Amino acid sequence: MSSFFYFLKESIQGFTRNLSTTLGSIVTIFLSLLIIGVFLVGGTVINHLVSSIENEVSITAYVADDADQAQIDELMGQIRGMEGVASVGFTTKDQALENFRASTSNPDIIDQLDGQNPLPASIDIELSDPQLVESVADQVLATSLYPQVTDNPDDPAEAVKYGQQSVERLFAVTNYVRYIGIALIALLIFIALVFINNTIRLAILARRKEIAIMRLVGASNGFIRGPFLMEGALHALIGSLLAVGVLQALRSAAIPRVQAALPFLSLEVDGGTYAVIYLSLVGAGLVIGLVGSAFAMRRYLKV
Repeated sequence: MSSFFYFLKESIQGFTRNLSTTLGSIVTIFLSLLIIGVFLVGGTVINHLVSSIENEVSITAYVADDADQAQIDELMGQIRGMEGVASVGFTTKDQALENFRASTSNPDIIDQLDGQNPLPASIDIELSDPQLVESVADQVLATSLYPQVTDNPDDPAEAVKYGQQSVERLFAVTNYVRYIGIALIALLIFIALVFINNTIRLAILARRKEIAIMRLVGASNGFIRGPFLMEGALHALIGSLLAVGVLQALRSAAIPRVQAALPFLSLEVDGGTYAVIYLSLVGAGLVIGLVGSAFAMRRYLKV
């Protein structure tokens, strides 16, 4: 325990010996971890948004007005047995019109139809696994019954609608963002390691006479290394805590405003996820500090 307090005292004194370098190290770690945290939070929000959009993916198979109801019921039974299907429902022409009336911002359009209903009935398929939407759609088209009841017998595929194309484009964009984020995170970690390395190296050079004396009186390698490891860890800890504080402030200020401006998007992520991100940043900061210090001593401190 006495060694711990000695290491702590020496590491704090190291702050004042090289104050400008120390502050530069802390600021570098702070900015690096802040940007890493922004990417982590942004990636988490995007993943949550993609998942919420993905869960809305469903299949609508339109049927002809004169389709035989017995064939429709038999087809729905077959669809229920397909892998990835959670439920199957049926929307009549009248229900489709009422749904349109409820969703449109201009209900007067309905009055202009003069009693006509141009909307077709449909079989509505909810999925237990949205990733299987294409497979389920292909299976519906492959049945012998659907070509008989579809409202587009010349091209039944045109009568089966689902939103997977939009989700795939969204996944493509988010994948690019992830790749760029990973590359940037790796670069920032490298920069932070280099800066910690240089800071500890300067501290070692400034205290080389003291270190030589400690070796002469028989101080162990661990006893000599301890203050430098703790100094690097303190730099990283302060920088990471600053990054977490700023990140939390940005989250509290920005996400509610974005959610209010875009209420149709699901941007809220549970607090436990943010806690994991914050703890990961602090842990990453400590690892950066310790690894940077260790490399500096391995190269410059011959003990």
